[in-house]
Amino acid sequence: MGNELLRGASPGQGQGQGQGQAGAGLAAILHKSFRFVAVDVETANSDAGSICQIGLACVSDRDVEKVVTLLIDPKCRFDGMNVRIHGITAAHVSGEPTFAALLDALGDFLERHLLVQHSSFDARAIRSATEACGRPPQPLKWHDSVKVARLAWPEFKGNGGHGLAHLKTALGLDFRHHDAGEDARAAAEIVLMAEARLQKPFPEILAPRPGGRLRRQVAV
Repeated sequence: MGNELLRGASPGQGQGQGQGQAGAGLAAILHKSFRFVAVDVETANSDAGSICQIGLACVSDRDVEKVVTLLIDPKCRFDGMNVRIHGITAAHVSGEPTFAALLDALGDFLERHLLVQHSSFDARAIRSATEACGRPPQPLKWHDSVKVARLAWPEFKGNGGHGLAHLKTALGLDFRHHDAGEDARAAAEIVLMAEARLQKPFPEILAPRPGGRLRRQVAV
């Protein structure tokens, strides 16, 4: 199952988890099923595949049930700009599992769930890292919480936008930006708040109407 991955955690106790707690958290979710899982990654440099941290926010029904944050050793350089953004250094990931180990442990889990990302970067990063391991791309089912937010809060267009930084303030979210677990949880909470506002599950919110265009939603 990729047992070495069960040691990973986040620097500075990202979610208040030590390495053992993160590993136990991962083991606890692997054989469970969730309504959807929000995913966020941080990278070591400008290469999208240089994933050094991944966060998973697992949602059952209407609540975030579990958040797991894991460090990954990308086996590459860390750029100063990236380190300043997320605070993860090469020292933090030294001895941590590789992305190949992540796939061994989490591949099936990711394939069988609806996945949510805030924008398209996380899917691109995971695809790039997968290909860098010499593995074929996984048939993952991605959905974008930015698109959900645009439909739920159209008034933010041109008025702060739908990025995590603005939504944190506008929606009163409490999270630490650029920690993968925290950002994944924020993306999950945005989807849950949008569902409550529009009274629809997010796949219906995103469902295209004839002609392939997204339906405009009216908040209730």
